[in-house]
Amino acid sequence: MRFQLTEDQRALRDGVRGLLAGRFGRERLRAAMETAEAAPELDRGLWRELGAAGFFSLRLPEAAGGVGLGLPEAVLAFEEAGRVLLPGPLIATHLAAGVVPGAATGEAVVTVVDGGGVVEWLGAADVVRGDAAGAVPVRSVDPLTPLHRAAEPDSDACPDVLLTSLLTAAEQLGTAARVCELAVQHARTREQFGRPIGAFQAVQQLCAGMLVRVEVARAAVYAAAVTVHPADVAAARLLADEAAVRGARDCLQVHGGMGFTWESDVHLYLKRAWVRARRPGSVTECEELLAAELLTEA
Repeated sequence: MRFQLTEDQRALRDGVRGLLAGRFGRERLRAAMETAEAAPELDRGLWRELGAAGFFSLRLPEAAGGVGLGLPEAVLAFEEAGRVLLPGPLIATHLAAGVVPGAATGEAVVTVVDGGGVVEWLGAADVVRGDAAGAVPVRSVDPLTPLHRAAEPDSDACPDVLLTSLLTAAEQLGTAARVCELAVQHARTREQFGRPIGAFQAVQQLCAGMLVRVEVARAAVYAAAVTVHPADVAAARLLADEAAVRGARDCLQVHGGMGFTWESDVHLYLKRAWVRARRPGSVTECEELLAAELLTEA
């Protein structure tokens, strides 16, 4: 089967990429990181701009004021968000469009209590889906993803777990693709022993492995967006998590010692990938689901 994006899907992807490049480029990311340790703040202006562009209402029917597109288009949009490490409870707000007033337009910031009782961006949220009573802050490895933990975890608190897992996989895919690009760019320009480090086989193998993981994850995530079958979503999430986390670690290795410095962006991608990987639909959950599926088929 050949699977290619339609002209409209490519236009959507390019439009979202252009919007985010103009409103949340590298300079804005670094500026947000510099202030996040003290008090992470959500850019309400950008949030409303995303709402106006249809980011949150993408799947809402036109009759309800939405864009009227489907899950494959939402996956493309969230992939672009993952490329630039766009902060905020994007998935929770997107899934609340049409349910929570103001979510579709970006006027309201919505977060959710996941099955483990963890809440992202609780301090910035206007609406919390689930019981966050008694939630206390916990240290997050990613300064741009502040976390709280509710007093009583509720496995039923997080609605739309399947879609949350799929859209998380899309964000991880975007991150994986970006760190692959960063590794290749560095390998082309950084010189050792009088030639680019990309000329060395060890570096070539790292970059090739990253690219393979990205493309395999992309095929799985796009397919899961079409079928929305739990087993397909689980497989996509496993592949995307691996592509993002392992890809960022390999990108660090390509960059060498400078990859571990604050001035490099690579560690930011690794930290975000780690935080996303613990969301509902984590590795263990996906592996259990796929194992059960295989047993059923057997």
